[in-house]
Amino acid sequence: MTDNEKRTILHMDLDTFFVSCERLIDSKLNNKAVLIGGVSDRGVVAACSYEARAFGVHSAMPMKMARQLCPEAIVLRGNSATYTKYSELVTDIIKEEVPLYEKSSIDEFYIDMTGMDKFFGCLSLATELREKIMRETGLPISFGMSGNKTVSKIATGEVKPNNQIKIERGTEKEYLGPLSVRKIPMVGEKTFRSLCDLGLKRIHSIQEMPMEMVSKVFGKSGAMIWKKANGIDNSPVVAYRERKSISTERTFDKDTTDITKLTGIMSSMAENLAFQLRRGGKLTACVSVKIRYSDFNTHTLQKRIPYAAADHVLIPLIMELFKKIYNRRLLVRLIGVKYSHLVGGAHQINLFEDSSKMMDLYQAMDEMRDKYGDRAVVRAVGMGTKSISRFNPFDGEPPPLLPNRRR
Repeated sequence: MTDNEKRTILHMDLDTFFVSCERLIDSKLNNKAVLIGGVSDRGVVAACSYEARAFGVHSAMPMKMARQLCPEAIVLRGNSATYTKYSELVTDIIKEEVPLYEKSSIDEFYIDMTGMDKFFGCLSLATELREKIMRETGLPISFGMSGNKTVSKIATGEVKPNNQIKIERGTEKEYLGPLSVRKIPMVGEKTFRSLCDLGLKRIHSIQEMPMEMVSKVFGKSGAMIWKKANGIDNSPVVAYRERKSISTERTFDKDTTDITKLTGIMSSMAENLAFQLRRGGKLTACVSVKIRYSDFNTHTLQKRIPYAAADHVLIPLIMELFKKIYNRRLLVRLIGVKYSHLVGGAHQINLFEDSSKMMDLYQAMDEMRDKYGDRAVVRAVGMGTKSISRFNPFDGEPPPLLPNRRR
């Protein structure tokens, strides 16, 4: 037996994470159909409860369609600070209990438990970890355990919500066989349709084919599909590293050239991200502005800066970049702000520009935001704006999250 065959990989997934966080705050949402995301016609569903899924609603669906399918659903804009807070609570618990883990998204984790069963069974250890997370955070979580990441992830999806399963070594192919090929993690909608056109609707159909044949049809990805279908995945659990950037975007209901509106929202986004930096104990060394016009041409501009996390430093820089990149003659569809090159640390006071009163003011505002939400305190210029239609807590994380308002 090779080392890879002896591995024990755990995949943990927080069930309907955004909805579960909202239910911790407001128990009236329990057992109700809940949608989280943008509420305009251009908005999309970032997350939905199982009650809403029963009506055919799913993530990434246009919010307009979701409301038509489930008219009684409660629609929430969401609160990025709340979700980040609970994600960090779960991460801290996992960090204390296991030596190697990978945080693949805000609500998903891979844990390498290889060798941890010398004195206690891995399943017992995983069960204890799951129970501790639920007990200390109040969030439901599911897990799948097997010899590799692919099988564990598929297994987690099959036992959700709020459940657990272990796939014994040697039974992977048998377990995967009856499942839809859509369950293979790398199979998207387009590939799924192509597989169905070839009569390959169940994983066992791929298992029965030679790998060369699948590769001939799907190229390099064909070999990977065949391996995953057969429960073969030697990819390691990559040790979690802190995120290197945070960003936020706003897509307008109607394309605009209203400079007052644009500058107000840009300032509001810069302010909100600065709060996220301070809350996470981070500093940024690079700020970026993004504009997408009505013809879908997209332009970005960035600037390297001394490490900072203060509003009075970052907002003027963002506004400076915005003025340079903005073309007044074109309608604007989307604007965005990004802080990158993040490091741990706190804002260093400039003896000639900063004052202790200003630092005390930031601390007081941040405490109010932590308690009442990240839009509890805003600058006057941003009060008339519907802030943030997309917040990316981690690189590549696309869910559209908005301030916490119920409609």
